[in-house]
Amino acid sequence: MSSALQRFEETQDALRDALAARDWEAIRALDENCRTCIDDMLNAPSLDEALVKERLEGLLEVYRDLLDATIGERQAIADEMTQIKQAKNASKVYHLFS
Repeated sequence: MSSALQRFEETQDALRDALAARDWEAIRALDENCRTCIDDMLNAPSLDEALVKERLEGLLEVYRDLLDATIGERQAIADEMTQIKQAKNASKVYHLFS
């Protein structure tokens, strides 16, 4: 296995682990590393095109999972902000009548 492919797979595994832990800072750093690993893998002369395609499709799955997780997190934050706003409004009404 070429070093570019091995580094790509290690980065992809680390990205999966960071996603499972919801470690957004690590995900940010690993996303940047993925870009470099992809470039290195695509420029490696001895890699089989079918193997590269398979690995990139695997990474696409990881990014789909990442997108789903970020959408869920964003919705949870929006829901929490709505609850805070409702509590703040209820507090204002309470103070008006007390």
